[in-house]
Amino acid sequence: MEFVKGHGTENDFVILPDLDGELDLTDARVQALCDRQRGLGADGVLRVVKSDGKWFMDYRNADGSVAEMCGNGLRVFARYLVDAGLQPEGEFVVDTRAGERPVVTHPDGSVTIEMGWAKVTGASIAAVDGRGFGGVAVDVGNPHLACVTDVPVEDFDLTVPPAHDPVMFPHGVNVEFVNVIDDGALRMRVHERGVGETRSCGTGTVAAVASWLWGIGQSTGKATVDVPGGQVTVVIESTTSTLTGPAVLVARGEIDQAWWDSIR
Repeated sequence: MEFVKGHGTENDFVILPDLDGELDLTDARVQALCDRQRGLGADGVLRVVKSDGKWFMDYRNADGSVAEMCGNGLRVFARYLVDAGLQPEGEFVVDTRAGERPVVTHPDGSVTIEMGWAKVTGASIAAVDGRGFGGVAVDVGNPHLACVTDVPVEDFDLTVPPAHDPVMFPHGVNVEFVNVIDDGALRMRVHERGVGETRSCGTGTVAAVASWLWGIGQSTGKATVDVPGGQVTVVIESTTSTLTGPAVLVARGEIDQAWWDSIR
C-alpha cells in the first residue's frame, strides 16, 4: 500500500492514494499512522479518493476524527495530484467536506486555494493558564477562535488545549493567538482540535487575518502570516478568501501489510 509524506509550512500529512475508495481507514489506523514513535508521524491523514469524476480530500486529524477542511492539507493534496500525474499543473477543483475548493498549482511548488467565505460569527474567550483572551469566532468551513493579542505568541503554553465555551463550540474549536507585526503582517501560533499545537494551520491563518481585519473595522484585505513552519499569504474578500503557500512532498514508500492488518 503506497504512502506519500508531505507538508505545508511544516504542517505534515500522510497521503494515502485510494482512488477506488476501498481502503478501510479506521480511527485506530489513523492514530497509528500519525504517531511519531510507532508510525510514520503526522498531524493528519489525507486520503485521495475519486468519486463521480471528482477528487475528494478525505481528511482525518491525528486522533482519527474527521475534519471538514484543512488549508495546508489541501495544498499538499493538490501538489500530490500534479506530482503523481493525476492532474495537470494549473487550475482544478477538489471536493472537501466543506464543499468544493478551487486550487491553482504554481511551477515554483506553491499552491493557491480558494478557502470560501471567512464568516465571522461572534466573539468569545479562550483561556490559557487561567487567563482569558478575547477572540473572534470565524467559520472557514471548520470552527476557529482567533485571538489578536499584545502578549507575544511565543509566551503561550499550548501543550494543553486552551479552554473555550462549549456552548458556542460544541464540537471543539481551533484556537489561534495572533500578534500584529506591522500593517498587513501577522504572527500566529495555533492549537488544533484533535491534534494539539501544530507548526501551521491553513484555515487558522485565514481566521487570523479575518479577526485582525474585524478588529480594525475592515471586512476585506490582505496579510502575510508568519507561523513556526514558514509564511503564507491570505486575501480576504467579501464573499471568499484565498490562501497561498508552499506544498512540499518529502518521501514516498509502502506501508507494511502485516503492520496495517494488525491495527483495527
